Amino acid sequence: MFYIKDNYTVLRPEPRLSPETRYLGWNVAPEDLPHIPEHWLKYPEPESSLHYLLGLLYIAFTIFSLVGNGLVIWIFSSAKSLRTPSNIFVVNLAICDFIMMLKTPIFIYNSFTKGFTTGFLGCQIFAFMGSISGIGASATNACIAYDRYNTIARPFEGRLTHTKAIFVTCMVWAYVIPWSTLPLLEIWGRYVPEGYLTSCTFDYLTNTFDTRMFVGAIFTFSYVLPMSLIIYYYSQIVSHVVNHEKALREQAKKMNVDSLRSNQSQANTTVEVRIAKAAITVCFLFVASWTPYAVLALIGAFGNQSLLTPGVTMFPACACKFVACLDPYVYAISHPRYRVELQKRLPWLAITETLPSDNASTTTEATSTNAAT
Repeated sequence: MFYIKDNYTVLRPEPRLSPETRYLGWNVAPEDLPHIPEHWLKYPEPESSLHYLLGLLYIAFTIFSLVGNGLVIWIFSSAKSLRTPSNIFVVNLAICDFIMMLKTPIFIYNSFTKGFTTGFLGCQIFAFMGSISGIGASATNACIAYDRYNTIARPFEGRLTHTKAIFVTCMVWAYVIPWSTLPLLEIWGRYVPEGYLTSCTFDYLTNTFDTRMFVGAIFTFSYVLPMSLIIYYYSQIVSHVVNHEKALREQAKKMNVDSLRSNQSQANTTVEVRIAKAAITVCFLFVASWTPYAVLALIGAFGNQSLLTPGVTMFPACACKFVACLDPYVYAISHPRYRVELQKRLPWLAITETLPSDNASTTTEATSTNAAT
């Protein structure tokens, strides 16, 4: 049996309805079939336990992410000591992660009802929110890397003002929205179900020139470009720190002293190093989580599509959600001032954090001026 809609032809053979062998899409309404890539319809329906397991996993992801990112947004926005230009990017990243997990009720409902239950509208909402949050997180991580580079490598002339930070954040969203809106309106690309038909993303399986061009473009501008910036800026930070420490040791040797750093300078630098480590960790997690998804899309568009089974495609999706849960807790562990504010506002968390001194550098925009001198 064939269904034709909007130039897409979908084959739905009768054996698909056999009680002995049920394939993915057997319970999908005829009007929704054209929105599903035919690639998924040739796979047997998974066991119910897999749907339920994924549903429970996403419930855990949702709770941890919404609580963690909600705390980050609340604390960084309300605490005066944390309302710095650099932390605007931190809040923006938390907002992206928060949006990513707001869409999970659609996946959870689909999982417990074992299929494409929310239909075309639910699929479009799910994919659009995922696109907004994913591309927004990639661009924001690039901004964080740039800010860290300016803070550490150019401490005097590289500081951002609130106005500049807000402007850069607005530019991030101006960059993200077109990439997410084009497939939503099906101007270029489209959003379709994937895997077990319980989640949705942009179409990387339809064998057309437009689809390949869209996948290549979004891979380049939403993954390769921000990834290149992240790698460049953090490599420059490492190079600067290594050269700086080497110069300090050589100068100390000439002066016959153990170190040129005072206790205050060392304490300030320690705080800055912890903050830099937190930023590097968050960006590393972004790379680790989105690289599998990028590879998956390239295989779908340009490679051997038989490698992409429904089960395989669920692993990159879960990795992205896991990192959205992990990001706020990285800040909780590594950001001194954030831990202090949590200690003040939520004492029942039993957090113990002390800053080096009242004058120590405790924001993500300052660096040790004594060390720099």
